Amino acid sequence: MGLEIPKSIKLEHQELHEELEEATMESGPIGEAAKAVNDVLQPHFEKEEEFAMPPLGLLSQISKGQITSDMTEVIVLTEKLKVELDQMLKEHKDIIDKLKGLVDAAIKEDKLEYVQFAEKLTLHAQTEEEVLYPAAILIGEYIKTKLEEDN
Repeated sequence: MGLEIPKSIKLEHQELHEELEEATMESGPIGEAAKAVNDVLQPHFEKEEEFAMPPLGLLSQISKGQITSDMTEVIVLTEKLKVELDQMLKEHKDIIDKLKGLVDAAIKEDKLEYVQFAEKLTLHAQTEEEVLYPAAILIGEYIKTKLEEDN
């Protein structure tokens, strides 16, 4: 079974990446601060897209009671997310710390679009912590439980 990240999440990551890329093209403090954000954000996004977000692609099927034995591969991903969760949360703190530098530079240069970007990325991280990561873990636990019941 090929697990796919929900399109809405994939597009949101892509949009955030594109906005950050634009900021890195700025000269001076904004560009430098944006590059510092990118240095911590890019590897974090890669990890999310590897194991944290693909389980969410099963939500629709699971909500309809469509559990199949080939869903066991998601359990490996969600177990990895559980192991990596503290590190993922630490990375969010690092990203938000770096965003403060971008906000400061953007305010000084009156480029408020980068302040709005920082707010959007901060809210995205909060949504992941409060909703997406727990949902992904629950998906793995639910599938594990359902498949054990069926055996």
